[in-house]
Amino acid sequence: MIRSYYSDSIQNFLKEPEDSIVGKLTINNEFNLEQTQRDAWLEEIKVLKSRLKPFKGTIYFEYSIPRMGSRIDVLLLIGPVVFVLEFKIFEHIYHKQAIDQVWDYGLDLKNFHETSHEKFVAPILIATGADDSDGITQIAFELPNDKLFVPIKATSKNLSLIIQNILDFVDGENIVAATWDEGRYSPTPTIIEAALALYGGHSVVDISRSDAGAINIEKTSNTISEIIKNSKSQNQKSICFVTGVPGSGKTLVGLNIATKHIDNNSDLYSVFLSGNGPLVAILREALTRDKVSREKKKGNRVKKKSAYSEVKTFIQNVHNFRDEGLVDELNPPREHVAIFDEAQRAWNVQQTSNFMKRKKNRPNFDKSEPEFLISCMDRHRDWAVVVCLVGGGQEINTGEAGISEWFESIKRSYPDWKIYISPKLSDSEYGTPELIKQYMSQSNTKMKEDLHLSVSMRSFRAENLAELIKEILDLDIEKAKKSLIGLKEKYPIVITRDLGKAKVWLRSKARGTERYGIVVSSQAERLKPHAIDVKTPVDPIHWFLDDKDDVRSSYYLEDVATEFHIQGLELDWACVTWDADFRYTPNGWENWSFRGSKWQHIHSDERQKYLKNAYRVLLTRARQGMVIVVPPGDVNDPTRKPEYYDKTFKYLKDIGFELIN
Repeated sequence: MIRSYYSDSIQNFLKEPEDSIVGKLTINNEFNLEQTQRDAWLEEIKVLKSRLKPFKGTIYFEYSIPRMGSRIDVLLLIGPVVFVLEFKIFEHIYHKQAIDQVWDYGLDLKNFHETSHEKFVAPILIATGADDSDGITQIAFELPNDKLFVPIKATSKNLSLIIQNILDFVDGENIVAATWDEGRYSPTPTIIEAALALYGGHSVVDISRSDAGAINIEKTSNTISEIIKNSKSQNQKSICFVTGVPGSGKTLVGLNIATKHIDNNSDLYSVFLSGNGPLVAILREALTRDKVSREKKKGNRVKKKSAYSEVKTFIQNVHNFRDEGLVDELNPPREHVAIFDEAQRAWNVQQTSNFMKRKKNRPNFDKSEPEFLISCMDRHRDWAVVVCLVGGGQEINTGEAGISEWFESIKRSYPDWKIYISPKLSDSEYGTPELIKQYMSQSNTKMKEDLHLSVSMRSFRAENLAELIKEILDLDIEKAKKSLIGLKEKYPIVITRDLGKAKVWLRSKARGTERYGIVVSSQAERLKPHAIDVKTPVDPIHWFLDDKDDVRSSYYLEDVATEFHIQGLELDWACVTWDADFRYTPNGWENWSFRGSKWQHIHSDERQKYLKNAYRVLLTRARQGMVIVVPPGDVNDPTRKPEYYDKTFKYLKDIGFELIN
């Protein structure tokens, strides 16, 4: 894949006329070329022609970073260093946002570009209007262990000096451009980044890992596409179940299928449905903002309201889809393909019936949410496909039916539907192993190996994080100790009893716009002395999408997200603050709920499962590392006795987590 608009040796670049270079950039440019962009290119070319004369290497203009939906202004391969240049034409100051931008580019190459992993990467921000009259002759550099320099501020005049000083500072073999070019770009995007890239026209290949250790998401997507194709050609109604470990890319698969069939004039038109309200709201807002921004770059003016109207038909709340089916109970929906994210969280009969009675004035409604949703798709006279994306151990709320209800609904009312299942659906973590085994032997059921995603891709630094958390929650301390040893080097997990120190740790780890925040259980009601109030509603849109200068964003470490806000989403770095609702004892976990002025035991098996799953969600959100805070308690507060917390802290410490004091 050609990733840049222009590339050549520096020697040839210096010889080539400016107009010729701009012409090549213009031909490959995918947007309407505005005069401001042409002028920027000319200024960049002028600066580089005057400052690159002492060097040999390779130059790239507008190098693509599809995971971020953007391009690096200029990339240089000189000696053993990858130089990432971001120009701010005629700018006099170095804005923090611009520093983060060039840092993000460097991080992207370092983390996700195969032949940049072990190279020195130097992000340089060039403000062409900045004053460098102080006669700088030596530059001080910060170089972390991963060989990614802290961003360096440059001007048009001292760029040569900075490049030379960096080359003098490092040792290593010269980069061979042909070899570097062949390196695979294997990103691990957040679900927000993935949605933006897919909706913006990138393929799943552009934005997903391709290393041998990860299950090929494209393969799973192609298997589902084949099921859709066959269902259409055979006038068959089908349902398929995609399983995967936390963070393995189930939602990415669903979004990929939906974006492949986004044309609402086609009978392959698909809709992505989720009962996760915060996820739907965040993805809609992110896609809307991005669409307005992309159209603006093309010279088109699009109102946010118009962009949002288009986006909301692509990603819908499953409850809104259900309600539309109630309004017109005869006609089928427009979509022939419905993708249900977190299908195990659909409501059971009781929860659905109670809701219909209270909110919809339907006192005799007797269908579970899975059965009613299938019934809506079954109204199609020719064909339909339901894709269920299933997570194990992810039910976190009352009334969630689990995956068994989908199968019972088919058995009860839709025996003609064809079933495609992942071979892992019979595992105990999905809750109904015996039931699924019964269906595996039936004639209308077909097993598909590619419907399971076995490797976590949320944490590109620690694929086995989900397994470690499972071992911790299952009290399998010996296995947890071994798993932690394998994670420590690439994925730092530390523990502390001091929330203030945890915040310092988070801020010290994050680079560029890497997102960090505090997450807590929705039952963590005695964290108020630490300025954490789970009853104060957080706006997930601002928390996940807004910048460091917005007090409502996660960066401020003031508002906190619970399992309900964070499920299905990710942070780069997380602080999990552990309250006395979930307490370790040698005899097992104790589950508590704070009512009135005291803690009360949770005796219900279902509610105990939800609380355990809540901590499973919280502890698997971080892509790059996390700090776990177990407060010390307070001997003067009967609701926060030290004994409520001490055993949990000791349990984690005995597993081997590093302590920060």
